[in-house]
Amino acid sequence: MMQVDPPVESPEDSVPFSSGTDSPGTDVRRLRTSWGKTLPTITEAHAHHTEPWYKVMCLTGVDYFSTLGYQPGIAYLAAGALAPLATLILILVTLIGALPTYSIVARCSPNGEGSIAMLEQLLNRWRGKLLVLALLGFAATDFVITITLSAADATAHVAENVHLKAAMGGHPILFTMGIVILLGVVFWRGFSEAVTLAVGLVVAYLALNAVVIAQGLVNLAQHPEKFSEWHTALFQVRPTVGQMLLLSLVLFPKLALGLSGFETGVAVMPLVKGDPDDTVENPAGRIKNTRKLLLTVAALMSAFLLGSSLVTTLLIPADAFRAADLAHNVAKGEANGRALAYLAHEFYGSGFGTVYDVVTILILWFAGASAMAGLLNLVPRYLPRYGMAPEWARERRPLVLVFTGIALLVTYLFKADVDAQGGAYATGVLVLMCSAAFAVTLECRARRSSFAVFYGLVTLVFIYTTALNVYERPDGVKIAGAFIMTIVCSSLWSRLHRSTELRAESVEFDELAHQFLTENAGAPIRLIANRRDRGDLEEYQQKEQEQREFNHIPKDDSVLFLEVQVGDASDFGRELVVRGERVGPYRVLKTDSPAVSNAIAALLLHVRDITGSVPHAYFGWKEGNPALFLLGYLAFGEGDIAPLTREVLRRTEPDPYRRPRIHVA
Repeated sequence: MMQVDPPVESPEDSVPFSSGTDSPGTDVRRLRTSWGKTLPTITEAHAHHTEPWYKVMCLTGVDYFSTLGYQPGIAYLAAGALAPLATLILILVTLIGALPTYSIVARCSPNGEGSIAMLEQLLNRWRGKLLVLALLGFAATDFVITITLSAADATAHVAENVHLKAAMGGHPILFTMGIVILLGVVFWRGFSEAVTLAVGLVVAYLALNAVVIAQGLVNLAQHPEKFSEWHTALFQVRPTVGQMLLLSLVLFPKLALGLSGFETGVAVMPLVKGDPDDTVENPAGRIKNTRKLLLTVAALMSAFLLGSSLVTTLLIPADAFRAADLAHNVAKGEANGRALAYLAHEFYGSGFGTVYDVVTILILWFAGASAMAGLLNLVPRYLPRYGMAPEWARERRPLVLVFTGIALLVTYLFKADVDAQGGAYATGVLVLMCSAAFAVTLECRARRSSFAVFYGLVTLVFIYTTALNVYERPDGVKIAGAFIMTIVCSSLWSRLHRSTELRAESVEFDELAHQFLTENAGAPIRLIANRRDRGDLEEYQQKEQEQREFNHIPKDDSVLFLEVQVGDASDFGRELVVRGERVGPYRVLKTDSPAVSNAIAALLLHVRDITGSVPHAYFGWKEGNPALFLLGYLAFGEGDIAPLTREVLRRTEPDPYRRPRIHVA
């Protein structure tokens, strides 16, 4: 077996790939390729630095817990006096639906691939690729809006604090953009010690919120009339308990921001420390500890959500929650986007309130960092592998510039308004949860588990929640649709632009295939491209006779046959494994590839590099319309093979004297 050595990558920008292993008893030789720097190769997966699960919980918690900064205010605007009841239903959906769903996702994707990868495996070829592209659009919506919404809410906390307001300079949109740019600068330079910083921020933030909520509960105990006022307000909304619960079921999808932490929780799985006896095939300790992480973060968030919704709804005047109305020159209320901060100032004064605001601003900024990390983890995992993004999309710094630019545009379009972005954020979160529940349902069905029915019902709950959220706030679908169209159009353009790249990540010859090459040592290497039909002796006799006659191959020179079987044409780059086979006196080199021309070009270059002799390849012209051949090549990996192979070689090897020869007759 022969394999191309991978190029040396910098630890900062390298992307891990799973590497194959050499077969026992096989002659293995390695050499550096001269194909050019555009060739991606398979490298061994980089080991992640791991931390105890409770520390990693803080890293995912900066996204999840930071929603306390704006969730209570959004809940009141959506449900009014019913906000605590709608929040209770949200908590039940979290604990009964989302938590068990993502526990199974953690088991099925222990390396942080998430539900998107599960669906990719369940749906093959172009169907799976197009589904992944659509889900990436919603994931991009989720993560980008996390950055912009968190930055906007940080600005809201600055604007309402007398000690911090001067820093904004009266330009909230520019200030929010500055926060986004600062985030981009941090990731451009490299974000180290993220877990340590996350632990400190989460502990401080939860402690401050616990103090504020506890004081709010004490105030409610001291003023029981607040419950009477709330009771009166509830029965003004709906006269019966049943009607209240029914309306709360209708309203709770608007509170879906409180479900935002689960996809991130699974994405950070590679950072979770497992047990000493964990293996790559069975990281049981990592899965167990990730489930502890998910359970703990869900339980903590449920308690904080219910407590914050209760005290803010009962203790803050309704007028303080009002949204801004620029058309009627109405400013937003002091508690809008910062309900718990409003209570912190009310209970403990300006000093404590300022400390609360500063910590809240920091964790909201860090939530944007968590989302940026999610984007940098998600895009390189799929698009370059599909050939639907340039190779630089595997690197961190170019992607940071792209995502920062998108976040700035979204901030400008939404005018840094927290309320205006809530629907888009919820849509991205809910679609990812739908995909997770659906993937788990399919997984349970494949295992013939009786839980398939339960997870099917969970899927329906999330579909209902998503549909209602989209109906009430269609801006989320519009933004996600824009992301999806951008991703699909740019992906198809990239696929077309990269169609003549040398796609093979590595080339391996088995022992018999290598023997065929050594038998030709010192003689010209002549390969006849053949599309296998019957595969019998007569087929090869006829093909050899045709090519010797039409392409004037010397009768004394031996030939090899080369056959490429098209696999999944929707794939882009993959490892080429070349197998040798004898059919009577004829020697055949066989391989599988998503694209015939690219595979032949890679094989010819590899033969040249390991033998030192420029090989000759022989083809026959195909009859038909060249335009149709091109479409067939893009969609199905085939087409007019000879000119396409020659073009791949021309782009890869600039020296015509070292370029393998293509003969067509």
